Order: sequence, then C-alpha cells, then structure tokens
Amino acid sequence: QVRLAESGGGLVQAGGSLRLSCAASGTTFAINAMGWYRQAPGKGRDLVAVISNDGSTNYADSVKGRFTITRGNDKNTVYLQMNSLKPEDTAVYYCNARAFHRDFWGQGTQVTVSS
Repeated sequence: QVRLAESGGGLVQAGGSLRLSCAASGTTFAINAMGWYRQAPGKGRDLVAVISNDGSTNYADSVKGRFTITRGNDKNTVYLQMNSLKPEDTAVYYCNARAFHRDFWGQGTQVTVSS
C-alpha cells in the first residue's frame, strides 16, 4: 500500500502562486510515477501533471508554462509549483501515485483562485 498526504492548498488571487506538496509513505519502492489531478465542481477528475521515475514529465495543455512538477531527492515527495493562477484553476487537487499497476490517491486539497 502507498499512502499519500497533500498540503499547500488555499485561497489566492488571480495571477498569484501556490505550491502543493505530497508525501508518500508505505511501499514507496514500488512507485513508478507520481502526479497531480484536479476536479472542479460538477466535473470529472483530470490530469494536471505527472512525473515518472526517470524524470520525464507530462502536463495538461491548460497548465503548460504556468505549472511545474518536481520530485524530491528521495523520490517520495512530489511538488506542484503553480504560477499565474487563473480562476479556472479552482478545484480540488489530488496527489496520485502509480504502483503495483494501480493508482493510489491522496485525500485532496482545495485550491481557490479569486478573480
């Protein structure tokens, strides 16, 4: 099992920045990739960014150039630096880890961007 704990959400004005953190525990040796997804009210859960063990990254088109995903040196922590935030970035952000051919999820952290 992999357990994920997120932190760093909050309320910010448009144009501002936030940094999300997610710490993994448990059988972390099995993690292949970590990432962030988000779910806005009334919508599905969508990929924001993902980073693999080899350091390769993938971003949703809507966040390219504004968000940056990184992993800590121990590979058990993932960060999402969010700059130039827009009201449409408002959502619950979920940390994700891929291990044992399945997905593990954090509890989610709310990000609200006011206009």
